[in-house]
Amino acid sequence: MKHPFLLSVALLASCNAAPAPAPTKESAPAAAPAKTSALAPTEIVAAAPAADWAAIAPSDLLVMDLAPDAKGAARRVVIQLLPAPFSQGWIGNIRKLAAAKWWDGTSVNRVQDGYVVQWGDPDGEDKAKAKPLPAGLKVVPQGDYESSYVQAVTKPFKEFRPWPQLSQRDPQPVKSQPKTVDEFADLLGGTMDKVGDSIATARLGDGYAPIIGFSSGFPVGAELKPKEDPRAWPIHCYGTVGVGRDYPPDTGSGAELYAVIGQAPRQLDRNIAVVGRVIEGMEYLSSLPRGTGDIGFYKTAEERTPIHSIRIGSDVAGLPRYEFLSTESKSFASYADARANRRDSFYIRPAGGVDICNVPVPVRRVPKH
Repeated sequence: MKHPFLLSVALLASCNAAPAPAPTKESAPAAAPAKTSALAPTEIVAAAPAADWAAIAPSDLLVMDLAPDAKGAARRVVIQLLPAPFSQGWIGNIRKLAAAKWWDGTSVNRVQDGYVVQWGDPDGEDKAKAKPLPAGLKVVPQGDYESSYVQAVTKPFKEFRPWPQLSQRDPQPVKSQPKTVDEFADLLGGTMDKVGDSIATARLGDGYAPIIGFSSGFPVGAELKPKEDPRAWPIHCYGTVGVGRDYPPDTGSGAELYAVIGQAPRQLDRNIAVVGRVIEGMEYLSSLPRGTGDIGFYKTAEERTPIHSIRIGSDVAGLPRYEFLSTESKSFASYADARANRRDSFYIRPAGGVDICNVPVPVRRVPKH
């Protein structure tokens, strides 16, 4: 990818597209509205050409095998790790932990309803009983909860064009290509920018981030301030995987991980390390019994779900290949717009906007030919 730092947006806060105008009294049907031929988001994804899908390298997957369920069925959870520049210190630690087979024999220790599932060493808080960590793990600074993408936004835009159907604002003419952070910041609002092979929105954000969009297939928030280093950070959505930690200045090693199983806890953004997302097997985490102790921790060892192994995908024999719908593709742009403005026949009134976590990036197994 030519511009890994760029917020590839096929849209979000900018998916505040104005709903289609209501029919006039003369044109309104006497009975129920006629069915529309517009495609639903799932239909757009199904019709996406092979060229719009991006492969996920097995080395970028974390594969967790839980103990079989009560009926003896296997339970495998597949996690896609975040690409650079985000959270690479913690992800480097995770790779070392997986290579050392450190998680083998640990367990799921916490399931808090509507919040997270958390796993790791159940005795990790007891220094006398805690499982020794492998050597060479990095202590990651708090500043790495965010990343700089100044190198991307300060490069000249190869193309700039308005995308008015994704905005309620009237696009303003662009007299010159933005070349600096200040110039880029001046253009925020109501337009879509394209840099090389990446699509980025410069629209408003939400209650947690001034700008929101997608970077390399992951939801991202960003903040641009003139004369300051622009910052970007990964966002907590359903299925997001993060690093458990103690009170600051502790940032966690990566040995304690959690997955979001409830309403997106966006207040955690920039306060804790996001390292990936669950792409398969989420049902095995979200359906676990809730913990009855404080904040969902299990009170007894018997309640915990054992972890048989956690490995990097390239070390797992027979693992399927996976791919995601590129957030720089035309298909994703159409998909995100459809999530913001449902025009398929079930819906009566398009919402005219969408929360970024309600535009989950489609991931699938690579089809067999």
